Amino acid sequence: MTDRALSVVRAGALTTVQDRGRPGHAHLGVPRSGALDGPAAGLANRLVGNRPEAAVLETTLNGCVLRPRSAVTVAVTGAPCRITVDGRPAAWGAPVDVPAGALLTVGTAVSGLRSYVAVSGGIAVEPVLGSRSTDLLSGLGPPPLTDGAVLPLGTPQPLRTRVDTAPQPAPPSELVLRVTPGPRADWFTPEAVRAFTSRTFQVSSASNRIGLRTEGPALERARPGELPSEGMVLGAVQVPPNGRPVVFLADHPTTGGYPVIAVVRETDLPGAAQAVPGTPVRFVEVQRR
Repeated sequence: MTDRALSVVRAGALTTVQDRGRPGHAHLGVPRSGALDGPAAGLANRLVGNRPEAAVLETTLNGCVLRPRSAVTVAVTGAPCRITVDGRPAAWGAPVDVPAGALLTVGTAVSGLRSYVAVSGGIAVEPVLGSRSTDLLSGLGPPPLTDGAVLPLGTPQPLRTRVDTAPQPAPPSELVLRVTPGPRADWFTPEAVRAFTSRTFQVSSASNRIGLRTEGPALERARPGELPSEGMVLGAVQVPPNGRPVVFLADHPTTGGYPVIAVVRETDLPGAAQAVPGTPVRFVEVQRR
């Protein structure tokens, strides 16, 4: 019987299992989770013939090293990086056949932050609340990968269309996030609201899957005190007491007490997944849809 599994030789700085996430459980205090760069993860699955909901690996900055126990097809998308199979260069952003026992090396990101590794059949760890995603905030799903871990693989689907490569957007040199003001913009001075959409911030090195933290001008409040905890949505821009905006990403808490000055359009959040520390950030106000 073929051993459908993937051995982790080097886990990397932070490599997690991710799929489309587990939306719909905020009332239980469970975040959505899922791949931060959804389009990149979806493309990787398409390139190897997986279903859209198949789980992939999300690497952070310095990649990972894997050894499949059976022959597989892989694709790496997201942040561009060097790919090798048993030391021989292989294509990034394209299907790559990897023999059983060969060493697949996903290198350090050349630009951007997170790469996505899809394997034919998908990563078949046990789902929790309908998703195989690792949730760093609540601890649901499989833990981040460690050296020596073994991941089960699902059964490959027959490829309907063979795609050799596909165009992908480059990681942003400047992150432009479209925002709808509110619901708590009135908690800030008019000068702070203007600064929020006219000044440039930078991505902080303290950013993670929970939120993209920024550095730059502090936004001054017009009201003292704190709000009672209220529901938080994906893309909410919360402003803690230091005045620096935080954009909530996939593993964000479902409630919070700091005021939300605006909400980022969900279609702009994949760019936030690839923005390295120091990347300029601009918030651009748009009309409600």
